[in-house]
Amino acid sequence: MAVKPLIGIPLASSLCNSRRFFVSSSGNRRFRASAAQMAVNATPSKVIDSHLHVWASPEEAADKFPYFPGQEPTLPGHVDYLLECMEKAGVDGALIVQPINHKFDHSYVTSVLKKYPSKFVGCCLANPAEDGSGVKQLEHLVLKDGYCAVRFNPYLWPSGEQMTNEIGKALFSKAGELGVPVGFMCMKGLNLHLSEIENLCTEFPSTIVLLDHLGFCKPPINNEERVVFSELLKFSRFPQVYIKFSALFRVSREPYPYSDLSALLSQVVSSFGANRVMWGSDFPYVVPECGYQEAKEAVLEIVNQVPLSPSELEWIMGRTVMQLFQGNWVP
Repeated sequence: MAVKPLIGIPLASSLCNSRRFFVSSSGNRRFRASAAQMAVNATPSKVIDSHLHVWASPEEAADKFPYFPGQEPTLPGHVDYLLECMEKAGVDGALIVQPINHKFDHSYVTSVLKKYPSKFVGCCLANPAEDGSGVKQLEHLVLKDGYCAVRFNPYLWPSGEQMTNEIGKALFSKAGELGVPVGFMCMKGLNLHLSEIENLCTEFPSTIVLLDHLGFCKPPINNEERVVFSELLKFSRFPQVYIKFSALFRVSREPYPYSDLSALLSQVVSSFGANRVMWGSDFPYVVPECGYQEAKEAVLEIVNQVPLSPSELEWIMGRTVMQLFQGNWVP
């Protein structure tokens, strides 16, 4: 499978609030990167986890970083535990996604990002409040606190509202303006949100999109599921859309090492190219499922079944996310 060139796609910069422009052949100022440029800029030896969470320990929560009421975690997820797991697994860095346990209070994750700037990059949580205050919050988190991505959780929108409402479009547009990708968490099924994501991609093509956890598509076992997975693959027509091959335990129908995902990965790489696919563990939820190191090793086993080339494996295990967030995860 060939690595596909990325034409006219925005790339998140190292500062996230500044933009890197590449000049297209037509002379328009567009973000642009070719596969050849990627090979030069990326560091192939690094393994980067594109999707995980951290939250305060109970002691930290009582002292400084309270949990959101009703969202107290049942698993340990503090950063010291994560760092221990990463060291044992040989993972060099990660994109931290703001957890629901702290909801819109980003103070704990922000403290982690400031303490380990060469280890972690942050993805904040979009606040779709009806008063529009979430747009300013997003701007502050990116420009002041250094977050480089934002997550859209459709189930945080007011009842009856969609992500394409006025607030959703304002947040999505602002993300593109700031140069930060938007990750979509479609836990209740991609089919429920296909039209919303497609409309946003069409109206705001400069905003990068990350589809978490294969869009929550499991290996299809009926026609309805096959149709939804085919719709996921059709998102490859939008050059700004990337796929997270993450939280494998959530989308597999089999126990570790989740071998039934090999056919899905093969089709995703064929449609998007390995340079638009990235591995993610979903720590700490993955730990009781199979273990953190095993989450990484499962990908290696699945890739061998496809099979993919060593170069494609490097893209999935780190190059893709490093290229997307250029200038991060450096000594």
